[in-house]
Amino acid sequence: MKTTLVINPKGGAGKTTLAINLASCFATSGIPTTVMDYDPQGSSLHWLRSRPADAVKIHGANAAPEKFGRMRSFEMYVPPETRHLIIDPPAGASGVLLQELLERSSSILIPVVPSVIDLHATGNFLREILAMGRMKSGHIRMAVVANKVRRSMPAYAPLQQLLDTLGLELLARLVDSDVYMKAAETGAGIFEMNAAASAECRQFMPIAEWAAEQPGLAEAFQARAAA
Repeated sequence: MKTTLVINPKGGAGKTTLAINLASCFATSGIPTTVMDYDPQGSSLHWLRSRPADAVKIHGANAAPEKFGRMRSFEMYVPPETRHLIIDPPAGASGVLLQELLERSSSILIPVVPSVIDLHATGNFLREILAMGRMKSGHIRMAVVANKVRRSMPAYAPLQQLLDTLGLELLARLVDSDVYMKAAETGAGIFEMNAAASAECRQFMPIAEWAAEQPGLAEAFQARAAA
């Protein structure tokens, strides 16, 4: 089982949007998928509960801090057939929680909004993660996604400069689009929107291929869309 952690220290970077659409892509590609939500707000789990009855199955696991009357260990159950686990943590995860998240993960995706304020917070977070023991051992892959990119400014030089300094990859640029919101409102992902989200799917596919380590995922999706 592969495990992808979608994390950012700052709220509003599109972490949950990235997590649920990655889950949608995998599930519609026939990859048994589980989303584990560590955030007490439970946005990913709310999305899963709002999915139509005939939608492809995605399992949900609740890893939020325990409350009275809840058995956290039971709710964190991941079905044995799961081939990809996607973790959606709260913003600002640090300390023991961050260590727990890294122990579970085989890859990390960092969504970043191209702005001076977001870049400052994310840059410090990236340096913190890269200094941790498990990252130094090379057992976890990490890549950055530019999210909510303005169509008038598709590239952001300060972001690329930061990544070059840290030796990290800019995996994809996702243009700011209402399609993500429209899909989420119906309990779907962009990969379940057919032609209405074709441009967004093309932008997103390098992320899915990187996380799944399946270079042919894009061709398989295009073949299904054309059928």
